[in-house]
Amino acid sequence: MKTAVFSARRYDKTMLERANGGAGHQLRFFDDRLTTETANLAAGCEAVCVFVNDAVDAQVLAVLAEQGTRLVATRSTGYNHIDTAAAERHGIAVVRVTDYSPYSVAEFAVGLLLAVNRKIARASARTRDGNFDLDGLMGVDLHGKTVGVIGTGKIGVIFARIMAGFGCHVVGADPYVNPAFEAAGGRYVSVDELLSSSDVVSLHCPLTKETTHLVNAQTLACAKRGCILVNTSRGGLVDTDAAIRALKSGQLGGLAIDVYEQEANLFFQDLSSTIIADDVIQRLVSFPNVIVTGHQAFFTVEAIGQIMQTTIDSITAFERGEELVNRVPASASGLAGG
Repeated sequence: MKTAVFSARRYDKTMLERANGGAGHQLRFFDDRLTTETANLAAGCEAVCVFVNDAVDAQVLAVLAEQGTRLVATRSTGYNHIDTAAAERHGIAVVRVTDYSPYSVAEFAVGLLLAVNRKIARASARTRDGNFDLDGLMGVDLHGKTVGVIGTGKIGVIFARIMAGFGCHVVGADPYVNPAFEAAGGRYVSVDELLSSSDVVSLHCPLTKETTHLVNAQTLACAKRGCILVNTSRGGLVDTDAAIRALKSGQLGGLAIDVYEQEANLFFQDLSSTIIADDVIQRLVSFPNVIVTGHQAFFTVEAIGQIMQTTIDSITAFERGEELVNRVPASASGLAGG
């Protein structure tokens, strides 16, 4: 089946071709993001394979449908970049990756927390310059601290389990009670209580209309002063301007993010030789108590291998007319996390 693969980096090509070994689909790789300007590259392809920063909106879908595309496969759990209602109107099926190694994201979240708390990146930069002074590098013990987990699905539970292993008191907030979270030592509380009592708050919830800017000026004002915020879910969960104000006032003691609400024009590309016009991201990285990484929490051999295999399996099932077990229903809001 002819498939146009957008936002394809070298690792995407390598691992998608490996997964495609026995399936024999005709994969055409493009470094470009899928937009209205690049949609014509998929002409003649029955399937289009996209990633989180591709713009699969109504206008793009109209072009794809006219060119013969009948399937959009996203290499992600989240599908907030796809207008699923428009896809249905154009007769285009949408599939996603409903499950991949949750350990990849949970472990990375812990790594970000340790890095910002113990100033690991700053310390490494110093020692490379021959500076072994410890002044300004003091952190706090996580043992005995309260860690709040907002979103207690698979990733949130694993993160909670790891933090319980550190000797932390773990509290969680989620509309749905997960017995696995309680079994990991977590205790459910309201969002307000979680924010006011937690030394660390880690986000592991989907991006929906209800959770957009879940962390905002009002919620940050209610948070425990000096807490550390970790976000490895979706950038839109955090009002970045409000977080910057909280950092400047000391209300936030640290910020560690792998996602950013305006990341589409930045992440997954080398901009080191260009002038970055995004003043907000520039302000963020200027803080000594902030760590920003480029949406790499999912980036392990195990997770990527599973993502690519699931994507190829969905394309194969579509070609054979089989049930699409990972299909996104058109009634979905178009917003999800993971």
